[in-house]
Amino acid sequence: MQVHHYTLIETGFVEEMTENSVVHRGKVLTLGTMNPSVKRVEYAVRGPIVQRAVQLEQELKQGIQKPFTEVIKANIGDCHAMGQQPITFFRQVLALCCYPDLLEDNRFPEDTKTRARRILQACGGGSLGSYSASQGIEIVRQDVARYIEKRDGGIPCNPDNIYLTTGASDGITTMLKLLVSGEGSSRTGVMISIPQYPLYSAALAELSAVQISYYLDEENCWSLAVGELQHALEAARQYCRPRVLCIINPGNPTGQVQSRQCIEDVIKFAAEQNLFLMADEVYQDNVYADGCRFHSFKKVLFEMGSKYSDQVELVSFHSTSKCYMGECGFRAGYMEVVNMDPEVKVQLTKLVSVRLCPPVPGQVLLDLVVNPPLPEEPSYRTFFEERSATLAMLAEKARMTQQILNEVPGITCNPVQGAMYTFPRIQLPPKAIAQAKEKGQAPDMFYCMKLLEETGICLVPGSGFGQRDGTYHFRMTILPPTDKLKIVLAKIKEFHQSFTEQYS
Repeated sequence: MQVHHYTLIETGFVEEMTENSVVHRGKVLTLGTMNPSVKRVEYAVRGPIVQRAVQLEQELKQGIQKPFTEVIKANIGDCHAMGQQPITFFRQVLALCCYPDLLEDNRFPEDTKTRARRILQACGGGSLGSYSASQGIEIVRQDVARYIEKRDGGIPCNPDNIYLTTGASDGITTMLKLLVSGEGSSRTGVMISIPQYPLYSAALAELSAVQISYYLDEENCWSLAVGELQHALEAARQYCRPRVLCIINPGNPTGQVQSRQCIEDVIKFAAEQNLFLMADEVYQDNVYADGCRFHSFKKVLFEMGSKYSDQVELVSFHSTSKCYMGECGFRAGYMEVVNMDPEVKVQLTKLVSVRLCPPVPGQVLLDLVVNPPLPEEPSYRTFFEERSATLAMLAEKARMTQQILNEVPGITCNPVQGAMYTFPRIQLPPKAIAQAKEKGQAPDMFYCMKLLEETGICLVPGSGFGQRDGTYHFRMTILPPTDKLKIVLAKIKEFHQSFTEQYS
């Protein structure tokens, strides 16, 4: 005869115990038992609106009638998905590295073969299928260092301070893991801009760090004022220990390019307040507006002299996913650390070694980005023409987006100075705001969801990025092909007018 006993354990499920075994009567992993920090993570760029957009695509395929014939996803900076063409030189070298038998094919220019042989010689067993060093392939890190030195006018860069990453996101989250510590009022506070790219708020939620929000100035083209930083810092010191200041330049989602004076002011502020600087510079080639220019934080730091360049701790990030490359799927990037404590650097190297290494094909792609064809090489002309055409097209679409949106009563769009997004403010009627609240939705979420259902255009509400109370926005990428972008803008214009009339 078996004896049965029932017991309620800490995780909330009942176990049936027999003489010979324990039979589980519930799930070990539930919403109640999972890591609570993960439940606090939100990522608006792929949130509910995008999930609904995917459902609508399936419904169209099933023949269900909609007021539109296709879903246009203008929610994310996925360049190639939006029709941007890959750079020929990059794909040729990658093909040769992935399938070395092609080195005998006379359709490939000699300089692509030379690059492929050099890279393969640096790989274990001469294959992209082997692991690399955890910090990245040595010759790639050397090429990155030379690229940074050239970009910054000769300021030295040590390859040992370069870490190759699985996209910039990987580097950002890795650094935040190092920086977050403490409990209660001593918990690390991280200053992030509002509006912000949701990676930052999501990573801070996962790490149970304290988010310190500072607001960009929408009335002055999303500029950054040190007075706002000071105000946010002083308020945060009441409940946490501010240690980190994050800057995105050029901006995402706001598309601004910060001036050199602004960067200098930020560096002085970081030095005075003893803050670790994180500079997200993944859009550094995406600068369009007259009078705007990209200035790297490292270059400005060293031009300010040893008082700052010997003191301020800085890490900067770059990626192959944006700019003229748009190679999001290869998940490649780098970070450079400056003035890092040598003992902490040992811990950083240990931390990145846990994930073995970044994807090796991505490392190869990164090497080609930082070490493109030279003017005397056979691939140069095609490379230069493709790069120039892509950037020129983005600049034209940035101007067109700003112009058309500003023609719509109730929409105000700052100049798209750089990056690949616009973040216009939208005026919503009180009746629409009230109905959104009845549904338990943010008003701009309500607006964007109706836009999706009526037009098939997928945007991201500004509430997913953060915004000042009482203001509403959406983020839209400028990446769709010009003819499709014109359709998107025309539909937004028509929708906004009808939406305003409906809820007035």
